[in-house]
Amino acid sequence: MMQAKGWWKRWTAAGALMAAPALAWAQSADPHRWQLNMGRGVTPSSQNAYDAHMIVLWICVAIGIVVFAAMGYAMFKFRKSKGAVAAQFTHNTTAEIVWTTIPVVLLIAMAWPATAKLIAMYDTREAEMTVKVTGYQWMWKYEYLGEGVEFTSRLDQESDRIRQSGERPDPEKHPYYLLDVDKRLVLPVDTKVRFVITADDVIHAWWVPALGWKQDAVPGIINEAWASIHTPGVYRGQCAELCGKDHGFMPIVVEAVSKEEFARWLASQKPAPAAEPAPAAEETVPADPAAEDAGEDQAPVAGTVPA
Repeated sequence: MMQAKGWWKRWTAAGALMAAPALAWAQSADPHRWQLNMGRGVTPSSQNAYDAHMIVLWICVAIGIVVFAAMGYAMFKFRKSKGAVAAQFTHNTTAEIVWTTIPVVLLIAMAWPATAKLIAMYDTREAEMTVKVTGYQWMWKYEYLGEGVEFTSRLDQESDRIRQSGERPDPEKHPYYLLDVDKRLVLPVDTKVRFVITADDVIHAWWVPALGWKQDAVPGIINEAWASIHTPGVYRGQCAELCGKDHGFMPIVVEAVSKEEFARWLASQKPAPAAEPAPAAEETVPADPAAEDAGEDQAPVAGTVPA
């Protein structure tokens, strides 16, 4: 009886592990503990990557089921204890054609949509706004091109204080330890945003998993990417390139808001226009009566030629 209960617990645990990927389908954009599947993300690129991943996953599952079922059947049906004798042949043309044709067809079926989605991922045309991202050791600079708004985003002061003090961070008090910044990159939802990404000193990599792509920031080179965020929220990422001793302390935080809220935020970030100086009054020089009298005395008399 005890053994039966033990086996029941083991099978229950195994079933829970097998069901975990299905439960992970509805994950939010940010990963969490014990997540087994990738998240859908909040952009077309991330959702395309998720769809391609799931298609390939199920194809691999089907192939695995067929292959292991065939192996199991062969081992059970043609085992030595039943007197099975192995066939003596060198090759089979039909079998070779079949097991060559099927993988080729599967690869073409997977490559066709994947290639189309990959091309769309790098198509930055018809963007509604452009943000320039520059990596520094160890911070990010954001410039809203054409808007006159730019700022630097660093690790938030509380995370920096905790890491330098050596104290153990409390997950409840500081749930975003080393993942928060002093100034967030604010973007509007349902807007195609073009990113131009570079670096000032060494190679960095700008990566926010919810956006579905990662792009290197290389000094002297401009890389491009784009995103159109569908769901308002806060999405976090980090530098994904080993860029120096403080590589782990340059997080990325993107806040997606409505278009109206973004317009108000952008207007509040712009510098106030300088007041135009008032026009200076024209100064009048008072006439000197003595000079006027002297001028009248020295005026030439009509009909005479001055000496």
